[in-house]
Amino acid sequence: MARAAYDYIIVGAGSAGCILAARLSESGRHRVLLVEAGGRDSSPWFRIPIGYARSYYDPRVNWMYWSEPEPALNSRRIYAPRGRVQGGSGSINAMIFVRGAKDDFEDWKAAGNVGWGYEDVLPHFRKLETHAAGDSPWHGGDGPIHVTPMRGQAHPITDRFLDACAQLQWPLNPDFNGDSIEGAGIYDINTRNGMRCSSSMAYLRPALKRANLTLLRNTQVRRILVSAEARATGIEVMGPAGMATYDARCEVILSAGAIDTPKLLQLSGLGDGALLQALGLPVLHHLPAVGQHLQDHLCTSFYYRSTVPTLNDELGSLFGQARHALRYLLTRKGPLALSVNQAGAFLRAGPGADRPNIQLYFNPLSYRIPADPKAGLKPEPYSGFLLAFNACRPTSRGSVTIRSPDPADAPAIQPNYLTTVRDEEEVVAGSRLVRQIMEAPALRAITEAEMPPSAEARSDEALLAYFRQSAGSIYHLCGSAAMGPDARCAVVDAKLRVHGLAGLRIVDASIFPNITAGNINAPTMMVAEKGAAIILAES
Repeated sequence: MARAAYDYIIVGAGSAGCILAARLSESGRHRVLLVEAGGRDSSPWFRIPIGYARSYYDPRVNWMYWSEPEPALNSRRIYAPRGRVQGGSGSINAMIFVRGAKDDFEDWKAAGNVGWGYEDVLPHFRKLETHAAGDSPWHGGDGPIHVTPMRGQAHPITDRFLDACAQLQWPLNPDFNGDSIEGAGIYDINTRNGMRCSSSMAYLRPALKRANLTLLRNTQVRRILVSAEARATGIEVMGPAGMATYDARCEVILSAGAIDTPKLLQLSGLGDGALLQALGLPVLHHLPAVGQHLQDHLCTSFYYRSTVPTLNDELGSLFGQARHALRYLLTRKGPLALSVNQAGAFLRAGPGADRPNIQLYFNPLSYRIPADPKAGLKPEPYSGFLLAFNACRPTSRGSVTIRSPDPADAPAIQPNYLTTVRDEEEVVAGSRLVRQIMEAPALRAITEAEMPPSAEARSDEALLAYFRQSAGSIYHLCGSAAMGPDARCAVVDAKLRVHGLAGLRIVDASIFPNITAGNINAPTMMVAEKGAAIILAES
C-alpha cells in the first residue's frame, strides 16, 4: 500500500476545499494534499453558466443523492444533487451569489461561536470577491471570485416583477449583499466575462502550479486515521492505483460537504456511539451531533402563461438555442451567460415576521424538472414564467447517517422537511405572498393564467397540500456537523476543530450553526476563507 506524508490533507475539492488548498499552499511553507472523489472540471459545460442543466442528472459529475421518504411531503423522496467533480457543487450550481442576512451571522455568534458575527465575517466575504462595482465598504475589489450583477442583462420581463413589488410598497434593493438583504431586486452571480467563476476556476487552477500542492482526483477517502491519543493522523483512500495511506503532519481538514463530511466521520468511528455499534464499527470517539441538525431550503414554484414573450420563446426551439449559442460564443452575453433565476426578493410574510423570512425567485423561463433523468430540462411549450419561494430559516431539522460500513453505500438522508408548525405557517404565508405579487397591476397585465396544478389551490389548506406534493430541495444542505461550544449538540468549536480530537477540522457548509437566508455557496466560500485564516494563524 502506497504511503506519503503532507502537512495538511484536505478532503474534498469543492467550493471550500479549493479555497483552502490555495490559501494553505500560498506561502510555500506547507505541503498540501487535496483529495477529490470526482474528476476534472474541464468540460466547457462547466464554464458556460447555463450549462448546469447538463450536470443536473449526470452521475459522472453528480452524486445524485436522494432523501429517504419524507412523511410531511407525501412520502416522496427528494432529489439532492451534489457535485462529484473538481469544484464540487460550485461547479454545477446556478451561481446565485447571496451572502445571507446580517442577522444570520449574529445568530451564529449568539450561539456561542466567538468571531463569527457579521462584522467578523464581512472581511472574509470582501477578501474572496472582485465585485463589478469595485472596492467598497461592502465589497471586495481584488479577490479571486468575480461577482457580476445581472442588472441590465436580465430578461425585460423581470422589470414587471420589480414594478409589481414597488406597487405593493416593498423596497427595491439594488444589492442583496449590501447594507440590507430586504427588498426586491436582480441577483448577482459569480461569473467573469460571461463564464462561471467557481472556486476551482479562480483559486485552485492557479494554485496547482505550485510544487507544494498535490491534487488527487477520482480518489475516494474511505476513512480518517485516528491514533490512540485521539489525534487524526491521516487518511486511507481508494484511487486509480488502488489503496493508499497519506499521513498528515499538522491536520486533516474535511471539506466534503453537508452529506459526505458526516458520512466520512461516521465511517471512521467518529459519531454517535449507538449508531456505530449497531453497524459493527468501533467507536473511536463518541460525538452524538455528527450527522444531526441537517438543514435545507425547501422550495416550490407557481407557473404562469404570459401574454408577452419570455425565455421560453427564445430557448424553446433548436433555432433559438443555436442563435443564443452563437451570440454567447461571439460576445459572452445573452441568456446563456446568466442564471435563469434572475430576479427575486427577501420579504416579510405572515404574523410576527420581524425580519425577511421568505425568499422569492422570479424566473423568465418556466420549466418543470422531469422525473426521468434522461429527459433533460426543457422549457414549457408556451410563453411562460415562474415565481418560486422558500422560507429563509426553516426550523425543521434532519439527519445524515451511514447505512453500513461500506464507503460505497450512499448514506440515509432524512431532512425531515416541514415537520414544525412554524414551517407549515411560512409555507402558507409564502404562497399567499406569491399570489399577492401576481395580483399587482404590473404582473396582472401580462398574465394570461396561472397554470395547473397550483391554479386550483385557493384555500390555506389547499396551498399547503400543493406545497407538500410539489416542493423540492433548492440544494442548500448544511448544518450536519454544526459549530458550537457544546460537544453534546455540536461537532466543531469556533476554530472549526472537531470537539475532543486533535488534528481534525471541518471547513464546509456542514458547520453552519443555522442556515443563512439565500443561496449558501457564498457563505460556504466565506467559511473557507475564514477557516484558512484561522489555520494559518496557528501554523
